[in-house]
Amino acid sequence: MNNLETLQKPVTQMAMSETSSTAAAAHAKAMVEARYVMALNRPRNWDQVRADVLAECRRPAFAHNKSAWYVKPIGKDGIEGLGIRFVEVALRCMTNIYPDQSMIFEDEQKEIHRLMITDLESNLTYSMDVKVSKTVERSNPCDDGSYISVRKNSWGKNVYTVPANDDDLLNKRQALISKALRTLGMRLIPGDIQDEAEAIIKEVRLNAAAKDPSAERKKIIDAFAGIGVKPKDLAIYLGHDLDGCSPSEIVTLRGIYGAIKDGEATWKTVMENKEEHEGKAKADPKVTNLADIAAAKADTTNQETGEITPPSDPEPSDWTTIAMDLIAEIDAAQTKAEIQAIEKRQDYADAKAHCTPEVWAAVQAAARQRLEAVK
Repeated sequence: MNNLETLQKPVTQMAMSETSSTAAAAHAKAMVEARYVMALNRPRNWDQVRADVLAECRRPAFAHNKSAWYVKPIGKDGIEGLGIRFVEVALRCMTNIYPDQSMIFEDEQKEIHRLMITDLESNLTYSMDVKVSKTVERSNPCDDGSYISVRKNSWGKNVYTVPANDDDLLNKRQALISKALRTLGMRLIPGDIQDEAEAIIKEVRLNAAAKDPSAERKKIIDAFAGIGVKPKDLAIYLGHDLDGCSPSEIVTLRGIYGAIKDGEATWKTVMENKEEHEGKAKADPKVTNLADIAAAKADTTNQETGEITPPSDPEPSDWTTIAMDLIAEIDAAQTKAEIQAIEKRQDYADAKAHCTPEVWAAVQAAARQRLEAVK
């Protein structure tokens, strides 16, 4: 009798295991089928998607979110981009998008997470594996003096690699997964909607900065103070006192703050990038003002046929960017005559004719502020 019971136990356990696996497989299959059925019954309307996304971008609370748009300090002018908050909103407005995340490997040194995002209507899937090492860098070793490795930073100080605690690992994991989700999501969002959204977000930020520069400046100062960047550091970056901040500079600082807060950059890399490119500019000066750029883009003549090809006009979504370039050039002017010369140029007149009233008001406000500063 005991022998019979001993033989029956493994058989019973195997049957329970098979039943559990079958139920899990059936559940997964039902969920997949339900998602595709819903997508087929409720297809997206791209005009409605565009309207919903742009409506979200026009909301000041969203446009000013640090993760909606950022400026990463790489190169002379930095790299601008739409952030994870925009991707989350856009995917929700698109509907019929299924993101999935699962851990596929883990040991004492690292975790590997697989992210997949699927457009259920087109059956298009993008995936990415994210490696999360279970270490962090610190300026000091562990309390017992131990560390995994050590290196010298650019200041000649030791930087120690130590095991990450639970909070450090959680923050690191979430940051890396968010970056991967943003990258995959941007592949599914149409490029024209991205361009329009970015222009609207910049316009909203520029309008707010032009409407009340003092209030926006204080918000920026408080935000940077929260991540350890002092007002004097911001003044060094700008090259002048914060009282003289223009609307375009405030917008740029807000973008840099978003990049730092999301882990895309650090204040140290911001300053190093600025110093590097200021040094290059002194060694190899290039065309920097809009008048010279316009001259470089002037009518070109085909040497064989003699046909003159006129330059193409900027797209409507580019006028906000052109206005911000004008504001930056006005801010750099050192005399009243230089400002007046900018105002007499053709590109200035073209921008005035094509920019929205709010954006053009920001350009005029920058000119008035700079005229008062150079008197």
